[in-house]
Amino acid sequence: MRRAGLLSAVAVAVALGFCGTGAWIYLEARTDQELAFGRERDTALAEGRQRLTVLNTLDASTRESAAAGIDAWRDASTGPLRTELGRTEPAAGASARATVTEAALTALDTRAGTAKLIATVRVDVTPRKGAATTDRKRLEAVLTRTGENTWRVAALSAVPVAGAEEDE
Repeated sequence: MRRAGLLSAVAVAVALGFCGTGAWIYLEARTDQELAFGRERDTALAEGRQRLTVLNTLDASTRESAAAGIDAWRDASTGPLRTELGRTEPAAGASARATVTEAALTALDTRAGTAKLIATVRVDVTPRKGAATTDRKRLEAVLTRTGENTWRVAALSAVPVAGAEEDE
C-alpha cells in the first residue's frame, strides 16, 4: 500500500510539473516578440497581395462598373496614390482581371507601420472588341498601416526585368 501511495504521489507531481512547464512555455510563446512580428508580417503580406489584386483589376464593361472599380482602387490605396487614383475618370473600355502569382515582403518596420512588397502579377485583359491577352508584371509596392492590422498601398512601381532591353 505504501508503494502504491508513493507511486501515485510521484505521478501527480510529474503531471503537475508537466502542466506547469507547458503553461509557462505557452505564455512565453504568446508574448514572444518574434511571434508578434511574424503575425504582422503575415498580415502585411496577405493584405498587400489582396490590395495589388484590386489595383490591377477593373471591370470596365460599363461606366458604372468602372466607377465601382475606381472606388475599390481608392479603398486599396492611401496617401498621394489614393489622391491620384481618385482623379481617374471612369469610362467603359477594356477590362482587366489580376492574379498575384508570387509575393514577398522585402522590408517591414512594425513601429513605423511601413513595409515593402515585391510581386509578380498576371493580368488577363479583355478588350471590348478583339482577342483577350495576358500581361505579366513585376511590381514593388510600399505598404502603410492605416489602422490596426490594415495595410494599404502608398506607392506602386514597376520593377524592370533584367535583360528586357536585350530582348526587344
